[in-house]
Amino acid sequence: MPRDRTHRRTRTRRRIVAGAVAALLAGAGAGALALSADAAPAVAVTVDAGISLGTVPSSGVGLNTAVYDTYMNDASAASLMKAAGIRQLRYPGGSVADAYHWKTHTVTGGSWAAPGTDFDHFMATAKKVGAQPIITANYGSGSPQEAADWVKYANVDKGYGIKYWEIGNEVSGNGYYGSKWEVDNHADKSPREYAKNLLAYAKAMKAVDPKVRIGAVLNTPGSWPDGVKASGDAADWNNTVLSIAGKSVDFVIIHWYPGGSSTADLLKSPARIAGVTSAARSLINKYAGSHAASVKIAVTETSSAQSPSQTSQAAALFAPDTYMNWLEQGAVNVDWWDLHNGPGKPTTVHGETDYQDGGVLSVGSCSGGTCEPARETPFATYWGIRSLTALARPGDTMVKASSAGPSVAVHAVRTGNGGLNVMLINKNPQNTAQVSLSYTGYTPARGTVRTVSYTKGGTGLVTATRGTAAAQTLPPYSITTLQLRPASAASRAEAPSPAPTPTAAAKVAPASGTIGTRAQASAAGVPVGRPDRSDTAGDLASTGMGSAVTYSALGGLLALAAGSVLVLRMRRGRGSHAR
Repeated sequence: MPRDRTHRRTRTRRRIVAGAVAALLAGAGAGALALSADAAPAVAVTVDAGISLGTVPSSGVGLNTAVYDTYMNDASAASLMKAAGIRQLRYPGGSVADAYHWKTHTVTGGSWAAPGTDFDHFMATAKKVGAQPIITANYGSGSPQEAADWVKYANVDKGYGIKYWEIGNEVSGNGYYGSKWEVDNHADKSPREYAKNLLAYAKAMKAVDPKVRIGAVLNTPGSWPDGVKASGDAADWNNTVLSIAGKSVDFVIIHWYPGGSSTADLLKSPARIAGVTSAARSLINKYAGSHAASVKIAVTETSSAQSPSQTSQAAALFAPDTYMNWLEQGAVNVDWWDLHNGPGKPTTVHGETDYQDGGVLSVGSCSGGTCEPARETPFATYWGIRSLTALARPGDTMVKASSAGPSVAVHAVRTGNGGLNVMLINKNPQNTAQVSLSYTGYTPARGTVRTVSYTKGGTGLVTATRGTAAAQTLPPYSITTLQLRPASAASRAEAPSPAPTPTAAAKVAPASGTIGTRAQASAAGVPVGRPDRSDTAGDLASTGMGSAVTYSALGGLLALAAGSVLVLRMRRGRGSHAR
């Protein structure tokens, strides 16, 4: 009897191997075979490289800095920002900007300015990072003359060439609608008064340097107090401000903290960005007249601060998804809140300690008996932002990409050298995701592909060669970017033309030639294709990607038919916003 059982086991193994080989031969054109007894249906991802969503702005990936941050100018912080591809730094902070006097480096009211964080020290750090500054002029306790003097000092006396200037922070938080967190010493705190003063600021500042661009503070469409009309007002804040100043401003300012009671809510929220952008663009079109097309949208604050996750993996996944959704919708920049912040009350999110710290780098302090890692240790959010360096550089072309499953987000970019990078974000905290990818307007090279990934608990980006352009297995709660090469020179002739408008994707015919040479700005951060460390295994059967193992080599399984043994190696609440 034992011998009979041995024969049956042998026959069963042969049938399994034969079936596997037959399946491979039947589907050899797909170039891959997934073996899994319990694999979920693959999520279909489609990339249309012929539909342009615009180019990546030179200042697209930004970060907030604040004058009360003692460690703002640490050399290690500058190095980490540069490596993360940070292209814009906002100064002097959030609400503190409406109390900060740049000449004296002092603050009106309850905040303070740390030593060594004055404007010139900030500019020295911005230069080290290779980032453009965006400055928030003091509306709450300042004046048009103070702002004009700042422009003169920055651009005329020092030659810094600072282009973007916001007039105030969240000015509608001045108590006019009931809640007050913003300094505003004007007797009249209405949107009419803000618009009138905004014009005065713009006139004074442009008289010094006509090249500066002036931004107006809006309430985020769909978020309080958007739509609220105070007693005696004919319209809400946004409509009132733009009806008066819409033809004079160069950009509008949105702060986006989507919140949600769960990490799942947080990770769904980037899908709402298209609607927020559309609402803002409608207001601009309504009031800016012929000037409307040139008025930009700047998202000068965003983060996961209103959600349960701030330093844990959900926030890391949210960050690149948020940046890319805004940029694909035409935003000129997106600035994360912020470089350093400090811990709140630590909690546990999906098995990870979340320090409730709004910064991307640790300050090394303790709260409630729980201590953060050493100062300047990157949190998961930092690595989420840095993942963008594997996807895109300024001047690259964002293209249309879509996912058939809500648990997988996708973004794609055509690079200046003819490549196509595809970022896949698995939002499921427990399960791997099988993904099947299809392409139009681009033909990827066959074989395994280079990937750059960030996974839960990681301390850096990891590069590997695994999967194919058509099939990938994504670890739970992970970011994986495929860096694809074209199958032939013919693919380079399929480059998309720029979208005619920033809010609507336009189908374009294949263009001749290659995509134009991308902008080679200084301090580019980590170049695409140069992650900070590599995975030397490079073995598809041992990548740790779960129970489904993908083989793209026909010879491997043909050898099994000759008797080889098949072995599967499974492998921001308001209070934290620096008010």
